[in-house]
Amino acid sequence: MSTATDVFEILMREHAEMLLAFLRSMVRDSHAVDDLFQETMVIAWRRIDDFDRSRSFGKWIRGIAGKLVLAHFRKAGKNPLHCDSSTLDWLESRFEPVEKLKGDTLELKLKMLKDCIAALSDENRKTIKARYLELNSLEQIVSRFGITIHTAKKRLYRAKIQLESCLSKKLLTWEEAS
Repeated sequence: MSTATDVFEILMREHAEMLLAFLRSMVRDSHAVDDLFQETMVIAWRRIDDFDRSRSFGKWIRGIAGKLVLAHFRKAGKNPLHCDSSTLDWLESRFEPVEKLKGDTLELKLKMLKDCIAALSDENRKTIKARYLELNSLEQIVSRFGITIHTAKKRLYRAKIQLESCLSKKLLTWEEAS
């Protein structure tokens, strides 16, 4: 017979990577992300009896994390990513469909993303990696690649469109095969 602790541990193990991705998408400081992750888990554990089992655990835990992120930025007196409740809602709208895909893991989804990144043109791939993997600002990208801000924005926009299209095709193909 499983205890509430066992169930909580299983749910957290299933959702930990997605929760970290959610936090990292808003907070650039890795120490703050770690602290927010731990605080989210503590609050979720304390409030596990409030969780409505007919709803998504991932969405519930990201809701807790989102509130903590807003409090983190308020406490720090800054909001570098323009993080507010509408931004959190938009971000949740991006995470929820990924979470709902049946039978796969975040690891498989990340492999699909890496495959799609590899399919980008060399300059778009380098620009995407510089911005989102290495966390360079647009100004740093402009300086690094010797391009204009307009060109950097255009490359990022085109790459995002290509990635969205590629991932949609891969996910559709994967779901049909399942």
